[in-house]
Amino acid sequence: MIDLRLLHTLRVLHSEGTVAATARALHLSPSAVSQQLRQLAQQVDVELLRQEGRILRFTPAGRVLLRHADVLHTQWERARGELAAQGGGSDRTLRLEGFATAMASLLVPTTRELRDADPPVHARIHESDTRLSYQRLLADQADIAVLTPHPDSPTADDPRFEQRPLMDDFLDLVVPSGHPLAGSGPVDLAAAAEDDWIMPHHDQDRLIQTLCGAAGFSPRRVHHSDEWPVVLEMIGHGLGVCLVPRLVSVAGLPDVARVPLRGGTPPARRVLTAVRRGSAGQPVVAAGLTALRARAAVLTSDSAPQ
Repeated sequence: MIDLRLLHTLRVLHSEGTVAATARALHLSPSAVSQQLRQLAQQVDVELLRQEGRILRFTPAGRVLLRHADVLHTQWERARGELAAQGGGSDRTLRLEGFATAMASLLVPTTRELRDADPPVHARIHESDTRLSYQRLLADQADIAVLTPHPDSPTADDPRFEQRPLMDDFLDLVVPSGHPLAGSGPVDLAAAAEDDWIMPHHDQDRLIQTLCGAAGFSPRRVHHSDEWPVVLEMIGHGLGVCLVPRLVSVAGLPDVARVPLRGGTPPARRVLTAVRRGSAGQPVVAAGLTALRARAAVLTSDSAPQ
């Protein structure tokens, strides 16, 4: 009988690439990970991995087992959901992951609603970036991740995850309150081509460069900060402009102004929920997804393009 925990280690190794990274993801020592992989190879009586120089590669047999491991873990997640629905287990804890700008307006209110539900769900929030969110889901350290996908993120049909659109987070041009565009109606993004730009964290930086390139210019990147409050502070002091998601509130900041962009639909970043494939039917996970969708619907209604 194959131990599912050993299959789990194999799956995390495939995701992380090295024994050391797998050990960090699973909070184990590298020697413990190596021992588990040897035990798995002994159980199936076939070579799963081969050392080539400093690189550990999956053998063809290892890839076959990996494919079946994804199927088995999906089925196990479904079984957990059916058992919980039959009254199996009383744990109502839900582990939520989310990126920084989703915390205050999306995850915190959702956590409060889940806490006040009947029966209550004891939600715990962990802030993380997109890559870490996928890693923690796979390692069973999180149950739901709210994230914005990257070009190198798992694809929609990845057998390890079930991903669904949650909302579109529209972007506006945010300028100092004394800027010529402040208070104007929708403008073309090219109207800010000659401004200094404040660039946020790496993922948003790439999106801004793409959008500006599509508008026919390259932004003059003068300042940088990974923190949206600092970006807004710099805008308020007249140091530049930035494209800012609507999940980032500017309420109570008199020195900055949002300027909508012209066009049928303003640019947006897609926000997804991701869970381990097969786990969406588990009662607490289903409750969390429902609460997140309800909160996202409110936010989307409030920030819909005019």
